[in-house]
Amino acid sequence: MSTEPYTIYFAGDMFDHKHLAGNAILADAIEQRSNHKYKCIVPQTIEQVSNRGVDIRNMDLKHVMDCDLGIFNFDGPDLDSGTVVEFMYAKLLDIPAVILRTDFRGGGDGDGGRLGWNLMASFYPRTEIVKLHSLAVFRGVAERSETLEQLLSEYYREVAGQVIAGLDKVLQMPSLMGETAPLPEQVYQWALDFPANGMAELCGPDFVTKVLARKRSRGLLRK
Repeated sequence: MSTEPYTIYFAGDMFDHKHLAGNAILADAIEQRSNHKYKCIVPQTIEQVSNRGVDIRNMDLKHVMDCDLGIFNFDGPDLDSGTVVEFMYAKLLDIPAVILRTDFRGGGDGDGGRLGWNLMASFYPRTEIVKLHSLAVFRGVAERSETLEQLLSEYYREVAGQVIAGLDKVLQMPSLMGETAPLPEQVYQWALDFPANGMAELCGPDFVTKVLARKRSRGLLRK
């Protein structure tokens, strides 16, 4: 069995200092607490600063396809549209996913409003939902912390622990491809072609073959 970490596409807002810092800290906490079983690929560390939005889109979709699993941050009264697109792209590819919501506000019509987001982004297979009340967790950790450094470390360690449990769970869920869906080669090639506008050219002719071979070797897809 491979000792390489499972790669995780870490999707979410990345538009201000709170998003950027929070993403980086949580991604690192997941890697550390999982003893490097998981390695997060955070778009803010790989995106190019470009005037061409299509270049950013193509690069992000390439990383979604390439990664073994995905974490999708479903926060806010209205979900970040880019994160939803990336989530649906991952579901097209039957990629195991964890939806993380730390926003304690309600909203949406998913499952009678209990999920906190639109029902059209709900109920997909190979998906685990991790919901926690971020303020309640924060205050609980703050009561036993003596410094800000300790508070942040323990807070993100707590969140990371719940995310890791979700990742471990979806990792055991079997792939649907090849049983109730077309072969992965067909699905992945179509996912490479339909975005158009340079997506296939960015990935190159052997990209899908290499990605599928690696995922099959790790038990993520049927052989």
